[in-house]
Amino acid sequence: MSKKSIILVTGGSGLVGRAIQEIVLLEKRTDETWIFLSSKDVDLCDYDSTKKVFEKYQPTHVIHLAAMVGGLFHNMSHNLDFLRNNLKINDNVLQISFETKVQKVVSCLSTCIFPDKTEYPIDETMVHNGPPHPSNFGYSYAKRLIDIQNKAYNQQHGCMFTSVIPCNVFGPHDNYNLESSHVIPGLIRKLHDTIQKGGTTFNVMGTGKPLRQFIYSLDLAKLFLWVLREYKEIEPIILSVDEQSEVSIKELANEIAKAFDFTGDIVFDTTKADGQYKKTASNAKLRKYLPDFEFTQFSVAIKHSVDWYRQNYKTARN
Repeated sequence: MSKKSIILVTGGSGLVGRAIQEIVLLEKRTDETWIFLSSKDVDLCDYDSTKKVFEKYQPTHVIHLAAMVGGLFHNMSHNLDFLRNNLKINDNVLQISFETKVQKVVSCLSTCIFPDKTEYPIDETMVHNGPPHPSNFGYSYAKRLIDIQNKAYNQQHGCMFTSVIPCNVFGPHDNYNLESSHVIPGLIRKLHDTIQKGGTTFNVMGTGKPLRQFIYSLDLAKLFLWVLREYKEIEPIILSVDEQSEVSIKELANEIAKAFDFTGDIVFDTTKADGQYKKTASNAKLRKYLPDFEFTQFSVAIKHSVDWYRQNYKTARN
């Protein structure tokens, strides 16, 4: 990175943005100025609004986290909204980054964009090999197109636009709205509410059998900064825990119950959809670059996340 870099972070008030803020504060680097934007600062669906923010801050680098996001059931019922809004957001950020001569853009994708019918583990070469799972095709196709745009901007204009593909992220400052949250914050909120009401049954939607890899937001933040400063490829890179760290939803529910010291019953509602059974990702490319990176132990990260919510639930994104 060049001297006195100005890094603009879209979606800066969200889960990953807040984690990056925390790591940046700990580092105390003097050669970087960081600007964290939220939806209150700019409407990224609007070109003019986005352009004004870029002209105001004149970033040299961009971390693009902003997106319309949601959990399984919210995606299933709003695929068109997820498609259209994310296409607008991504196109505005990348085009204006090109127009204002941003040196590097790192966009955030997701493992859910990979083909539904595929071999496992998935890796960076397989993003476009087939249709995504039908439950979230709108979001998935919009995110896939970031990879296509990155390659096109590089081919036509030489832009250093790249992307990362995290596995399921969790941690403090997540979205705990039960209509739109992902699985971990949704379960944390649900069990917290159950305990607050004196309930003794933790109800979990689905069979509990699907398998997922989860990455703690502070671990992901550290990896994001490495990608911003050191990673030189246009091709995306998967930021994921190791394959052997994959856990079932049942194991996750048990871990959350343990973090809450909950001793009641855990009941799985098998009438509800499970979504994609597995989407195991290979982090072999990441390990090639960072063979010794240590991820936070899952139980420790879950405990930290639960404790944060218990202390902040009145002001969290509920």
